[in-house]
Amino acid sequence: MLHYAVVFLVIALIAAVFGFGGIAAGAAGIAKILFMVFIAMAVITFVISLIRKG
Repeated sequence: MLHYAVVFLVIALIAAVFGFGGIAAGAAGIAKILFMVFIAMAVITFVISLIRKG
């Protein structure tokens, strides 16, 4: 999941350099969403592992 967020971030940066504003904004939005989903899943997994051990 984090890999895809980084890929979309790189696509957004490359598109911004070449002046494709719409594509850059779309790719950056997707990267933000994927990163937030990754963070949420990481926190949930961490909490579940703490509950199982404790």
